[in-house]
Amino acid sequence: MCEARSRAEPLVDVKPNPDRLYGRQRGPTLRPRQRRLLDLALPRLRFDLATHAARPLDAFEQADALWVEIGFGGGEHAEALVARNPQVGLIACEVFENTLCSLLSRLVPDGAEDTAPAPPRLRLWDADGRALLRGLPEGSVDRLYLMFPDPWPKARHAKRRFVHPDNLKLAARALRPGAEWRIASDDPTYQAWVDEVFGAQDLFEVLPAADQRPEGWPGTRYEAKAIVAGRTPRYWTFVRR
Repeated sequence: MCEARSRAEPLVDVKPNPDRLYGRQRGPTLRPRQRRLLDLALPRLRFDLATHAARPLDAFEQADALWVEIGFGGGEHAEALVARNPQVGLIACEVFENTLCSLLSRLVPDGAEDTAPAPPRLRLWDADGRALLRGLPEGSVDRLYLMFPDPWPKARHAKRRFVHPDNLKLAARALRPGAEWRIASDDPTYQAWVDEVFGAQDLFEVLPAADQRPEGWPGTRYEAKAIVAGRTPRYWTFVRR
């Protein structure tokens, strides 16, 4: 087992996270159906932090564990998590409008954008995931996912990576002791970065990384593309101390 250092050591030349980590929030012009999904359906599926800040599980039906996914992309991973784990309430975070619409289009029938009920155990967060982690009660999250994040591969952009010393502290505050943070990446620069950042902290126990998706981890379209392109994804599990 690879153990974290006994005392956190500062990384070289790591600047604080900027106010905004992500790049653009939209791609091509949205089609009318996509616009209706964002304007009419998303408000019913959005996690209301102001209402549920003290008791986030009250936002779901019969959930006894809270999981969070940062950056859900096409949403297939979030859907699989909810389908396979009937006791879990999931808050799935994504800021890119086109991929928000990709998930919403599967959850909401065409023509029912203003009437379809929200899924019982899935809520969306269409803003910076850090704001969600700051607002949730301390120790309220049972599992955190970061699947194939934007690697921001240039060294000068390292401050924009979600795996960052600032965000390790933020995640550790939200996660209960013993909770897992699962991360996957196919980018060699980001893989080395994850090892470096988590090797210089003492908030999480560092379990051995895997080069094949562990059992119980749903696949994603980004993973499939990486494998077709000849890249080897890596999968980490970090346990909150």
